[in-house]
Amino acid sequence: MGAEGLGPSGNDRFAMNYHHDYHAGNFADVLKHVVLARIVTYMKQKPKPFRVIDTHAGAGLYDLEGTEAAKTAEWKDGIARIYDADLPEEVADLLGPYLDAVRSVNGAGLRYYPGSPLIARHLMRDEDVLIANELADAEFQRLKQELLRAKSTTMLNIDARHAVKSLLPPRERRGLMLIDPPFEEKSEFEELVNAVQEASARFATGTYLIWYPLKDETAADRFVALATAGSVEFLDVRLAISRPFAGLGLTASGVLVLNPPFVLKHELETVMPCLEERLAESSGSRFELRTNSQ
Repeated sequence: MGAEGLGPSGNDRFAMNYHHDYHAGNFADVLKHVVLARIVTYMKQKPKPFRVIDTHAGAGLYDLEGTEAAKTAEWKDGIARIYDADLPEEVADLLGPYLDAVRSVNGAGLRYYPGSPLIARHLMRDEDVLIANELADAEFQRLKQELLRAKSTTMLNIDARHAVKSLLPPRERRGLMLIDPPFEEKSEFEELVNAVQEASARFATGTYLIWYPLKDETAADRFVALATAGSVEFLDVRLAISRPFAGLGLTASGVLVLNPPFVLKHELETVMPCLEERLAESSGSRFELRTNSQ
């Protein structure tokens, strides 16, 4: 999954070697999964089947009361702030599919958080195909258990770079690829640009959802500029929960969507002010939407 950190290291809650059990359901997950849910909901409006390819699928399901999550409790400042909140009607409608997916793995209260593949599968129809890829063996074994009985679902245990090359274009010619790398290497942005360019060359009409951290805004701006070079339509949404300061860890993240649904910009213009208000940690919270389409 895409963010940094294997758990707490001193005051840095997002150190290198990421392990998502520590960070499931945090503000960055909320942003990413709200966008994912809106795209899948849109794609279901047409009767023709589509395919979702998750290149960094993770373990699938996360225990918010587990040892790792308890050490950071980031979900309490993320999904917990909107799960049972009294939201404006239009915002509640737009967040409905995402929150329904989270509720689907919970009974009373909030105990578990679904990763991207479980959210997508919950929202997809039986005839829509999900490809969930995870390279790390331990996470892959957990993922298999979570999706064992899911219809129209294939789980792969291959390098994400190979997945980009081998899984496009999809047979359905309608699809979404979610690219959510761990950002464990300094070269991750450069490699991500290469992956996006190669994917677009293989499947130019596909929709791509790419998550990225905002620790270095200059590097993030450069990535977005390179990934969107040419005539491709894009929507770049960023959320900061505060100004950066020691001890808080990651305070901002972004989601870049290539070939976004035409309704997505308006939907996010409606949703993002509420998300910023609910997820803000201190002064300096903000959101930003950038696009090259009308």
